[in-house]
Amino acid sequence: MSAQATVAKKFGKTRSGRGFSRGELGEVGLDFSQALKMSLPIDQRRKTKRAENVKALKQFLRKK
Repeated sequence: MSAQATVAKKFGKTRSGRGFSRGELGEVGLDFSQALKMSLPIDQRRKTKRAENVKALKQFLRKK
């Protein structure tokens, strides 16, 4: 079981992303090493925090 990050595109469309940003991980109380141990994908280049990704992480943690 794995969570998948999404990225916004033009005109309101979305696509699957490379991973979650550090800001999104921090929003749910995870740090970088904990996320790696849980096999969560991390995109170190992203700086944004998207509400959809935070929601997906929270849902993933509830199931785990």
